Amino acid sequence: MKQLILTFIIFINFSFANSQDNQIDHTKIKEDLNEILMDLSENYIYLKEKDVDLNCIRDYYQNQIPHIKTEEQTVLFFEYLLSEFYDSHLILNTNRNSSFRLFSPIYATVQNGKPIVSNVWQTQIEPLQQNIIGAEVLKINGTDITHAIEQFPTHCNNKSSEQVREWILNKILAGRYNQPRILSLKLNGKETIELDLDKLKLKQNPKLLTSTIENGIGIIRINNSLGNNGLIKEFDNTLDNLIHTEGLIIDLRNTVDGGNSYVARGIMSRFINEPKPYQKHWINEMYDGNTMVERSWIEYVTPRKVPYKQAVVILVGRWTGSMGEGLAVGFEGMERAGIVGTEMERLAGEMSGFSFKNQKFGYRLSTAKLYHLNGTPREKYIPTNYVKQTTTQKDETLERAVMLIMKSVE
Repeated sequence: MKQLILTFIIFINFSFANSQDNQIDHTKIKEDLNEILMDLSENYIYLKEKDVDLNCIRDYYQNQIPHIKTEEQTVLFFEYLLSEFYDSHLILNTNRNSSFRLFSPIYATVQNGKPIVSNVWQTQIEPLQQNIIGAEVLKINGTDITHAIEQFPTHCNNKSSEQVREWILNKILAGRYNQPRILSLKLNGKETIELDLDKLKLKQNPKLLTSTIENGIGIIRINNSLGNNGLIKEFDNTLDNLIHTEGLIIDLRNTVDGGNSYVARGIMSRFINEPKPYQKHWINEMYDGNTMVERSWIEYVTPRKVPYKQAVVILVGRWTGSMGEGLAVGFEGMERAGIVGTEMERLAGEMSGFSFKNQKFGYRLSTAKLYHLNGTPREKYIPTNYVKQTTTQKDETLERAVMLIMKSVE
């Protein structure tokens, strides 16, 4: 009897597995492959800047379709395709357990051919026991980091390019949701340590923003909420309570998920008394196969309510993303704030959503370029008051901001 039940269970599991495989329609996947490649060729505004061969992508991914057996493999198929463009703004509207995360709490750059930890998200994680800034990344999960970069699942981008390698390096540090991220690091003192990124404790910020007053200076920290329309009202109430401070610091170093321009304009509108330009848009327009024509325009902010008149400093870093980046360059473009910090996330362009014909999920592509009013592409902007992170033992960016505010008060 037990043998009969066991045989029945095996039969049911086998039948279920087969039914799952049979649900995958390779013809529909090929149809969606053609669709996303068409959208990339016609709408992805940075295509010419990318050293990627669309024919290579078409040939390689088309050959992979017969090997797709599950819905999860289908998602990864399109996820890897977008990764070919080494652009963190190109994403699917879904993920699976084996998908790569979007970011890591540390950032590494390629220096003299070596992967070096250049930034740590110190404002968002509990203090580290050792300073890992400047440490060389040797391995991840026991695999040599150089080998891990070569094995990253893209096949048509140039992995010998420093720009591509740095992007892949940080995707590896982000890691897959269902895999560990244990790093072997060589510190500046030549000591080698292991760091488990998943054991780093992230600070929880349930409020849309937090605020304080220190030595007469107001400090507002945006808690990754630039996509929440309710932030405008919360910001208004907070700013009204800080209206008589000697200066104001707005901390955008935890806006990693970006946001929308409605919220950004709502915030900027409290710091001006007349309409001000804050960013430039640029697109290519072509209709019905006719001539391509460039189009660009300047977007303005209109003042509202009582303006804050004292000096303002904006804090940014590697985890200031998308609309956070736009808010920073917008404040500077309006000549209303100084920007302090490191490079930002460098998420390029203005996004538009697209849908597959057959899949239940869609994807986002950059369809317009965005510029600082001085002509600098937003993704290439470097803070005017640049602060190179050298330690996790103190907040060097905040210290510089306080100095700037105090100088303006004197």
